[in-house]
Amino acid sequence: MSVDTHDSGAPAATVTVPQRTVAAVQKFVAEHGGSATAVIQPVGYAGVRITLVGADGILGDQVVEDVATANAVVAAVAGVTVSEWERELVSVVTPRVGHWRKMAGWVANQTRFPKARNGL
Repeated sequence: MSVDTHDSGAPAATVTVPQRTVAAVQKFVAEHGGSATAVIQPVGYAGVRITLVGADGILGDQVVEDVATANAVVAAVAGVTVSEWERELVSVVTPRVGHWRKMAGWVANQTRFPKARNGL
């Protein structure tokens, strides 16, 4: 799917919306209350993270190439609105059981932490 984006005075640019990402966001919305709030955040060379907060407070995310693609993905899914990390949004976030362990990766399973690599 391609979407034309147009900024005032700038030539229209065509953004190719990744269908896998749209499908993943649609599935997330369907599984978490029928609506979600998206926070669009550049994460450096990796691209742009679309962090989703479902109506039930559960977190999800997708990473896309750039901000234009992130906005196009959000626009392609019914029930998703864009916001910033504001008090009201943060107050409804309810991470899944095990979310912290998943985000910590290999560190979560350590019983003894390695020495610091910075020489301190």
